[in-house]
Amino acid sequence: MHSTNRAGAKEVPAGAYTLTQLRYDLRKLKAHGLLERIGRAYRYRLTDKGVKAALMFILGHKRVCGPLANSLFHHRPDETLKPASKVETAFHKADRAIQRVFDLLAA
Repeated sequence: MHSTNRAGAKEVPAGAYTLTQLRYDLRKLKAHGLLERIGRAYRYRLTDKGVKAALMFILGHKRVCGPLANSLFHHRPDETLKPASKVETAFHKADRAIQRVFDLLAA
């Protein structure tokens, strides 16, 4: 049986995630442009849109949920270090934008 959490998302008990559910989830992620299949193999990778969506979830958790739940994410990114990848550059850019929102809310 599936239960529903407060946000309305279905929770699947550990070990109960079926192959049919996996196929459905992969199809939905691909339909939304978040995931792409690599060749004809059963391997997938995030698209640029998928990376951005993942970063927003991570930053949202880190900056909003994390402090409220005493998360493990207690540090801000060190902007003096040169980002080594597009993902790190996007992370720093999104982190600054979220900080601006919080600064505006505090004012």
